Amino acid sequence: MLIQSTFKPAYWLKNAHLQTLYPALLRKPPSPVLTRERLVTDDNDFIDVDFCGARDQPLVILLHGLTGSSQSKYIKGLQQALFKQGLRSAALNFRGCSGEYNNSSRCYHSGETGDIDFLYRTLRAREPKTQMAAVGFSIGGNVLLKWLGEQGAKVNLFAATAVSVPLVLSACADKLDNGFSRLYRASLLRELKAYVRLKQQHLESLGNSKEAEILKQIGDLDNITSFWQYDDQVVAKLYDFANVDDYYQRSSSRQFLQAITVPTLLIQAQDDPFMTPKVIPEVAELSSSVYLEITQGGGHVGFVTGNNPFQAEYWLEQRIPEFLQQQLNHV
Repeated sequence: MLIQSTFKPAYWLKNAHLQTLYPALLRKPPSPVLTRERLVTDDNDFIDVDFCGARDQPLVILLHGLTGSSQSKYIKGLQQALFKQGLRSAALNFRGCSGEYNNSSRCYHSGETGDIDFLYRTLRAREPKTQMAAVGFSIGGNVLLKWLGEQGAKVNLFAATAVSVPLVLSACADKLDNGFSRLYRASLLRELKAYVRLKQQHLESLGNSKEAEILKQIGDLDNITSFWQYDDQVVAKLYDFANVDDYYQRSSSRQFLQAITVPTLLIQAQDDPFMTPKVIPEVAELSSSVYLEITQGGGHVGFVTGNNPFQAEYWLEQRIPEFLQQQLNHV
């Protein structure tokens, strides 16, 4: 279902790049009170989860974007907003993103749904009657939508929200090869290449030579200048993909939208500099449970509004709790 958006970009941040960069670089988000828990995964590795709120409240799982973490400003801001609404949150740090490298060569990627599934089932086993929801940003949104489509009616969530999702990975990789978007690409690739290099050193320091060798076999990353190259050389080799085309085809979440049964809000900006409007699905591609909200501005995980340049307002922190509360009231 297509719904009308209420978002109006701040007059002082009309440009898509300003919308994207302002909160990422200049925002000073609140610091919610967090409790970290380390969960041992089925493959004897670990994931770190940062909880906010009281045990008896409904619980919202949060998934960050590429090179992000639970410390990303949009995650901290949303955790605080959810707390004020009486909603507890659990921010998942993808492997190696919590400030401490994980203990295997396994990382995370746009289609890796194993860890969100593990976290959900761990929490559901502990709290079988708790009302739960999930929110994902950027590739975290892609992971969430793919997982929801894979699971269908097998997950018990009252709602989900996905924001600024690279629904067609190949198209997004192409977009990041052009114009000003190449600056985002350069920054992300720099962080990803450093992540792989430092992860290898970490594994070697642990004496885990087998896992370190897996990363070493990826080869030299210095000459990589595009996501097509990185995903072909790194992601496809680390996981069971034939090549980058196979990875993009199997991991893009747009194809999973029809199978989603959880009430899900999908928020996409027309001017997102990480993609083109062509990645936005047609209404016919959505299941009856998916609500598509397309904004005319907002950039990538930006959505800054308000009339005062000295007091920016973050629309997502109003819209997401609003949608979750609406769905919770229908349970």
